[in-house]
Amino acid sequence: MFRRLASRRTLAGAVGTALLVAGVSVGAAGDGSGRGGHDAGGGRVWVTTWASSPTGVPESEPVTLEDQTVRQVVHTSAGGTGLRIRLTNELGQDVLEVGEVRVAVRAGTDGADGTDIVPSTDRQVTFGGEESADVPAGAPLLSDPVRLRVRPDSDLVVSIYLPEETHVRTVHFSAYQANAVADGNVTADESLTATAEPASWYMLSGVSVQASRGASTVVALGDSITDGAITQPGANHRWPDLLSDRLRRAPGVGDVGVANAGIGGNRLLWDGSAAPGSPFGDFVVYFGQSGLRRFDRDVLAQPGVEHVITLLGVNDIGQPDFGAPAEQRVTAADLVAGHRQLIARAHAAGLKIYGGTITPFRGFEGYDTPENQAVRSAVNRWIRTSGEYDAVIDFDAAVRDPQDPLRLLAAYDSGDHLHPNDDGMAAMARAVPVHLFR
Repeated sequence: MFRRLASRRTLAGAVGTALLVAGVSVGAAGDGSGRGGHDAGGGRVWVTTWASSPTGVPESEPVTLEDQTVRQVVHTSAGGTGLRIRLTNELGQDVLEVGEVRVAVRAGTDGADGTDIVPSTDRQVTFGGEESADVPAGAPLLSDPVRLRVRPDSDLVVSIYLPEETHVRTVHFSAYQANAVADGNVTADESLTATAEPASWYMLSGVSVQASRGASTVVALGDSITDGAITQPGANHRWPDLLSDRLRRAPGVGDVGVANAGIGGNRLLWDGSAAPGSPFGDFVVYFGQSGLRRFDRDVLAQPGVEHVITLLGVNDIGQPDFGAPAEQRVTAADLVAGHRQLIARAHAAGLKIYGGTITPFRGFEGYDTPENQAVRSAVNRWIRTSGEYDAVIDFDAAVRDPQDPLRLLAAYDSGDHLHPNDDGMAAMARAVPVHLFR
């Protein structure tokens, strides 16, 4: 039986929590892993077209499926002539038994709702030549290449059938996308009768595509603002989506996949955790592992990765006043040290890494204190002036109110004074210099 994760959606929106959905990469043949656009054969390379980062599931909100199909919609960035799918059981403690997986192009016009598929595009997904698969505990599983032409800025539907009672342990909470659960194995059906419509991604961490040689991936490593809180569901107005649109139109950039590695509530230095009596409760498991801890999994493991954009630190600053343990309070020096680690690890892997300034939060209850504002100001000053990042992306300047720089511009405020709205997301995407990817 499926239990929908709904009881704490309001809190999720306030702190930008997100369920795990891992990346999507596109390609033809090849190993589909690693960075730098690994050879996919025929003058093609594998790059990530969609990704989300995994988290666990709270014990108080279990997800159990049996003899059911999970149908999930993912939005592409780069296009290609084939694809591979990455399942995830990375937070699981038992083997994940998957009965069947299929992928197809979503039916309907761009921006439409629904999980119906275009039947002529329906493809079986195999793993080592087999239709069923066991995903080991604590591990991902990469599919065989699938022959399917993938358009950029389009929707794919991934259907996963679970024949046995399955306690889903690895998710991405806030997908800002309506998905579906249906009884039985209906993975190949054009449409299905949903028994639930979770706005989360389950057991799915990536799609990669076979793109033209020279294509690459940029990973957006961040928290709820990168994840898309609190944008219009199904509209794909997260700033990484809108950045993908800009890059696709920009002359001289080429094919660039954008992997969204944002997790709501995520911090740079600390895993999700709650103080005794905190309103977070065990919901903090959705906040995921720290940016430092998940960097190898969510950044370095993305197919074709060459660039990283960081936007982390606001939850490190604010959460100890909002429900995290007081001993996890950080200084500006702590955050600078964490950012330096991201830079060192990216450079060691041959990547370019760009530092995003922390956006305003005046008026957001629990975060907005003079001490916290001073930490944000100091960290942003270091990002802008140290020269340690390969470039600076001034998200703060893009969305702040010129008359009150500690506050989001009203036209960009979703209403909670922390998360930019859809227009604010567009302003953030415009703040990214396109020349960095030429």
